[in-house]
Amino acid sequence: MFTLEFEQMPYLQAIPLPQTLLNQKITFSVLRLDVIHSEISGNKWFKLKNYLNNALLQNCQRIVTFGGPFSNHILATAAACQQAKIACLGIIRGEKVNNYTLAAAAEKGMALHFVSREAYKNKRLLQQQLQQPNDYFINEGGYGHLGALGAKDIHSFIPPTATHILAAVGTGTMAAGLLMAAEPNQTIIAIPVLKGADAIQQDIAALVNDSDKMKQMIWKNEYHFGGYAKHPAALIQSMNEWWNLYQLPTDIVYTAKLIYATRHLMEQQFFPPNSHVVAIHSGGLQGNTSLSKNILQF
Repeated sequence: MFTLEFEQMPYLQAIPLPQTLLNQKITFSVLRLDVIHSEISGNKWFKLKNYLNNALLQNCQRIVTFGGPFSNHILATAAACQQAKIACLGIIRGEKVNNYTLAAAAEKGMALHFVSREAYKNKRLLQQQLQQPNDYFINEGGYGHLGALGAKDIHSFIPPTATHILAAVGTGTMAAGLLMAAEPNQTIIAIPVLKGADAIQQDIAALVNDSDKMKQMIWKNEYHFGGYAKHPAALIQSMNEWWNLYQLPTDIVYTAKLIYATRHLMEQQFFPPNSHVVAIHSGGLQGNTSLSKNILQF
């Protein structure tokens, strides 16, 4: 069985609240999953580990997965496959580009196959066209039952005193795992980072397969800032503020929107008094490499 050696164990970073929010008697922490590994960071390992070990158990010769040109999942899969000593292929959406993410994935041994955005929509056909004997396919973002079961383990790093757990949502795999593991008194607040992503709620429900558990999720779709990886000035300003105040690095795709949403919900008095709020830092800081130099102060 392949396991990842963590560079650092996940930890809870306590965030002191400003005076204006102290009267709400809220405790706020960030679960720093980003520290576990420089490339297989955050929630990526948890979503990948069951697939990877299943492939090794079946003596598969190659991992095949999908992602965009800036995908954290692509880079994490490449790094994990390199460590597990199994070949991998990334099917990349859109025209061929040169960037840090894809260069790093290729350096770690991932073969890259670019397809048009239109062709990318039909992943089942792509699988039929590209599949070789002993291939093992992993969905984009690790979506699927095994991914959610792996993400379920993230909950073990969250204290039982937590009342509200906030997570950024791409495919919904991590949110599904958290819902599976949530205690009855815990609420999962999902922050989708894509515009028009409400259908992902059905994807989460399909993985959780428990209507009572789904009642523990609150969907907050007003923090996408215009869509996937969109980063207007207000978001950049928030990222720099959180770094300067708390040395908390965030990325433009997921965690910056999550942290902005958490702060805004506090200001709106969304959380009842005596709540213990935990936001999950799901890693992916390499997403910031697409930004111009000196925009961020970290």
